[in-house]
Amino acid sequence: MDNPLLSPDQLNTILESFDQPVAVLSDSYRILATNQAYLEHYQQAPSPVGRNCYEVSHGYDRPCDQAGESCPLLNCRSSGLRQRVLHLHNTCHGREHVDVEMLPLPQQPGKPRLYLEIMHKVRVAETHAEGSGLVGTSAAFNRMLELIQRAAPSEISVLLLGQSGSGKELVAKALHQASRRSDKPFVTVECSGLSESLFESEMFGHERGAFTGAVSRKTGLVSEAQGGTLFLDEVGDIPPTLQVKLLRLIETGTYRAAGGVDLKQADFRLICATHHNLRQKVEQGLFRQDLFYRISSFPVELPSLQQRLEDLPLLVEALLKRIKGGEHYQLTPAALDRLRRYAFPGNIRELRNFLERGVLLSDSGWIGPEHLPDEVGGIQSQQVNPLLPQTLIPLDQLETAYLQQIRKQFSGSNRELADQLGVSERTLYRKLRQLS
Repeated sequence: MDNPLLSPDQLNTILESFDQPVAVLSDSYRILATNQAYLEHYQQAPSPVGRNCYEVSHGYDRPCDQAGESCPLLNCRSSGLRQRVLHLHNTCHGREHVDVEMLPLPQQPGKPRLYLEIMHKVRVAETHAEGSGLVGTSAAFNRMLELIQRAAPSEISVLLLGQSGSGKELVAKALHQASRRSDKPFVTVECSGLSESLFESEMFGHERGAFTGAVSRKTGLVSEAQGGTLFLDEVGDIPPTLQVKLLRLIETGTYRAAGGVDLKQADFRLICATHHNLRQKVEQGLFRQDLFYRISSFPVELPSLQQRLEDLPLLVEALLKRIKGGEHYQLTPAALDRLRRYAFPGNIRELRNFLERGVLLSDSGWIGPEHLPDEVGGIQSQQVNPLLPQTLIPLDQLETAYLQQIRKQFSGSNRELADQLGVSERTLYRKLRQLS
């Protein structure tokens, strides 16, 4: 490589100082040099040097941006700044999620700019069914995963937003595992249904005699999470009277056990999750605005199962391996086709329920349509998306069909349904009355 700024030996020393696969690229996507880790990770024969980066990593015959992906080299060339993007690469382990980092190298006068490409393996998600963590390859899943990769190494508070059953606790655990606190505790607080006395006792602990029935001292969950991650699941369900206590904990980093006088120091990374529209709850006076801004520094939207149906076969395979006895079962093509046409209002949790049922009902090792619930493959699943009718219909009829379907499938309260639809409860009630 003609670069008087560095001798070949100096360049090799720099590249080999990286543990990750690293390559030097030309302005025209050509690989000019790599370290040994790159050669081993991408197992290219002959050497990848002289070939195009997109050919080696993706098997493409054109740059990533021309194949529907974001190209870090193109972005880096346009901005002159460091770029990061999450890609799926073909590696020695098969397809893998890779966090690609691209940096412009010092430009040699009169010469095209060169770029340093660093491949960071994503350790919190897989493209295969093994393991117990996140799995997926769809565009919607990868967008979420890219945000997780960005947020995990920092101490920023993360707010996970998504429908019930979309895997918010699993994502919270992934954030913890990829953080600097991964060797410390991950503590979950179920916020739904906590009364004021229970909230204080569960969160902060209590001293002996603090209240009737407190016969011994109890350590709270904040103390249990010391040095690790505190995950507040369904934080939107915390009553306003208790929100001020949570806000004080977050703002000051201190707390007192119920019945105690000593001020204790808290040390945790905060992750919250909710299926509610918290902005709307703030407008309705049901959620404190100052608390909302404290917990929503970095919102991450979790895709529903309908938004990532491309991942359905992989999710089925992964879930069957996680169900006791399910590793010996497979889904028939007909059953998979039925599931593809189902709306999945309960998302991945509902899919798991269907598979657990199928494992119990099937004696052959194959789960067929006959082992799925009646609603899968019925009228509801044949018309899973009223937003995509077979023929053009008036808008009022479209809304009516959509509300009729949702009313049958949604198991929550009208308030929860209104939150997810982004309308007031009064507006929803009026529209539902018109269906009668």
